[in-house]
Amino acid sequence: MSDPKPDAKSISRRDFAVSAALATVAIATVSADLLAQEKPAAESAKSETPQPPKLSAASQAEVEERYTAILRKYGARLSEEQKKDVHRNLVSQQQSLDQVRAYPLENWDEPATVFNPVFTTTGGK
Repeated sequence: MSDPKPDAKSISRRDFAVSAALATVAIATVSADLLAQEKPAAESAKSETPQPPKLSAASQAEVEERYTAILRKYGARLSEEQKKDVHRNLVSQQQSLDQVRAYPLENWDEPATVFNPVFTTTGGK
């Protein structure tokens, strides 16, 4: 009987597993080296902490009104950290809302999408 020769282009499962394991180790080693070269955690935390956006007096008053309403409704259930998160999110949303309100629109400007209901004559009763 003739022993079938393995094709030169084929690779065994064992060879594939070994090469995959070596590639994983190489990637992990490179990633660890890159992480070691990064800035210390304290410096990166300072630079990544976003500064609160500057809001007008009317916008700031609107944020405070919303915050007061949320505290009135859910204040007993929220921790201090959650209250800070709520306030931060409200300030961020107010900045986006101010940008939307600042966009000039005229009465004849059409919406980006138009609601077209589709009625079918089949079905129902």
